[in-house]
Amino acid sequence: MKKSKLLHLLVLAALAVPGLAIAEDSPFSGNVSLTSNYLYRGVSQTNDKAAIQGGFDYAHASGFYAGAWGSSISWLVDGGYYNSSSLELDTYAGFKGGFAEDFTFDVGFLRYNYPGEYLPPQIAANTNELYGAIGWKWLTAKYSRSMTNLFGVDNSSGSGYIDLSGSYTLEGPGVTLGAHYGKQTIANTTPSGDYTDYNVKASKDFSGFTLAVMLSKVKGSTAGIYDEDTKGVLSVSRSM
Repeated sequence: MKKSKLLHLLVLAALAVPGLAIAEDSPFSGNVSLTSNYLYRGVSQTNDKAAIQGGFDYAHASGFYAGAWGSSISWLVDGGYYNSSSLELDTYAGFKGGFAEDFTFDVGFLRYNYPGEYLPPQIAANTNELYGAIGWKWLTAKYSRSMTNLFGVDNSSGSGYIDLSGSYTLEGPGVTLGAHYGKQTIANTTPSGDYTDYNVKASKDFSGFTLAVMLSKVKGSTAGIYDEDTKGVLSVSRSM
């Protein structure tokens, strides 16, 4: 496990390193961040521990884009590891642009990769999703639909996630405020595994480094498996 974790940390570092030499007018960009907890759709992917993350993107003038993003993870179920991997590596491609006045759109494909062994071994967490989003000024609505089992849940192809979010920058202090509501539906689960998540966030740039603080809450369905206390997350990131 120690060798595996070291390899995965090197992969994350390699994703962000190319950005160090990227020119401002280049179609390539990179990012790296440290966070006190990696929450995805409101649920911790690191056992409420810190994570290192990084990504590398290509954006063409036509609107086509592609990239890869990774994060350290730690999945525990009943005291044991569900996935022996310590890495999530996402690969994606899509097309975005604008229409009418102040409207934007974004459609694409996202593959979540979790290298490693699983318990039970026949249920892997690797997931394919298609997504589409429409934005207006500082508001965005997005829908994602799984084309495979969702993160290892058996017979869950066709699960969906609705994401409503807003982001607005206060010009005076230069603080960006954000709010998010998400609804995850998990197909063919009895009792229902559906849940909702909410968060509010504030961030500010300091000489190229972005410091952010977020409060997040998850509310489960009748199954109640995702009910959790409000969590605070502190992160620092840099885009290149």
